[in-house]
Amino acid sequence: MGKGEFSIRRRKKGKLSLPVPVPAVGSGEPLTPAKATKKKVGGARLWMRFDRGGQSELNEWDKNAIIKRAAIPARDLRILGPIFSHSSSILAREKAMVVNLEFIRAIITAEEVLLLDPLRQEVLLFVDQLRQQLPHKSLSKVDGTNAEQDNEGHFPNSGLWLPVPEAVEGLQAELPFEFQVLEIALEVVCTFLDSSVADLERDAYPVLDELAMNVSTKNLEQVRSLKSNLTRLLARVQKVRDEIEHLLDDNEDMAQLYLTRKWIQNQQTETLLGTSVSNSLVSAAPNLRRLNSVRSRSGSLVSNHFNYYDVEDLEMLLEAYFMQLEGTRNKILSVREYIDDTEDYVNIQLDNQRNELIQLQLTLTIASFAVAVETLVAGWFGMNIPCTLYHKHGVFWPFVLCLTVGCIMLFLVILGYARWKKLLGS
Repeated sequence: MGKGEFSIRRRKKGKLSLPVPVPAVGSGEPLTPAKATKKKVGGARLWMRFDRGGQSELNEWDKNAIIKRAAIPARDLRILGPIFSHSSSILAREKAMVVNLEFIRAIITAEEVLLLDPLRQEVLLFVDQLRQQLPHKSLSKVDGTNAEQDNEGHFPNSGLWLPVPEAVEGLQAELPFEFQVLEIALEVVCTFLDSSVADLERDAYPVLDELAMNVSTKNLEQVRSLKSNLTRLLARVQKVRDEIEHLLDDNEDMAQLYLTRKWIQNQQTETLLGTSVSNSLVSAAPNLRRLNSVRSRSGSLVSNHFNYYDVEDLEMLLEAYFMQLEGTRNKILSVREYIDDTEDYVNIQLDNQRNELIQLQLTLTIASFAVAVETLVAGWFGMNIPCTLYHKHGVFWPFVLCLTVGCIMLFLVILGYARWKKLLGS
């Protein structure tokens, strides 16, 4: 018995099963591994791409295509998924910015914007703003700076923003492409939240005034629904505000958001290194020394004209929308304070009514006590006990009148005592 035969018997004894093609549902042919892999990979979603010139196109890309195109880790796509749909985050990566603000879920690079689910009703306003504002800003950059770049020997790159360090100071007034998109996103989100707060205020005050005038089950249910909407809206505003505040507190995180700056630095470094390598191919050792010197010179040149921690433009942009969100938050808090005041007023009204009911109950109890005394005397005379008053004529009505007056006096005395003890209101 050979080794091959022994191995075959061992496999049969251990019941080692080989993969068998499983027939696909609804078809007569077996499902091969290639087809199974293809079906598992199929999870493409609708994306809209915007470039610097305002050109847009719709594409269906899967996760791998987005990761390869934007150079972001796979975990960042989970942030743009439905699980984190109500969270707010602005993440900086090496070549992209991942933005998840309310209904805006996008990946921003130095050259383009990838917008997820662009056909949603809420996202259409953001799409319109991108189409209206991006072409004008991009054309002003290209027309105003491209000619000077070509004349002075700058990097010709078909209209893209690639200034050399000498021309950087003249372009500082214009925001980079990624900040233009971020500004439009923040503007749309803040406007949406402001309009939501305005609608909440318009609906809240009449409902609260109605509750103050008439405490009913219907009005209480409306106020309960109003408080639920207010709590959810406050949480949404708070999430966006906290994310902006987190960025403002960390200059390093803000510096990471300068994608155009990092892109320009990489382009300039690669250009300087490429020029030095092409012009110095004499020997290996001098070439290495020259490469090191050029790398150090290029790093110092870029660091002089691009300060890594110069985040004034982004800081001013974020501060403006932070103050707007702070104002929106204060509006919501004022509505909540009005709700609390109305609830306090309603509770005071209910307490007052409860006190009046207690006073009425005490008054009725005193009256019942006085009537019970008269009933007690009537019960005494109703017994079959011999009494001389039974045989006297004309004594019934005077006796009943005196007993009634006595009970009334007893009622007034006890009532006066209760008022003296301030158990009843005056």
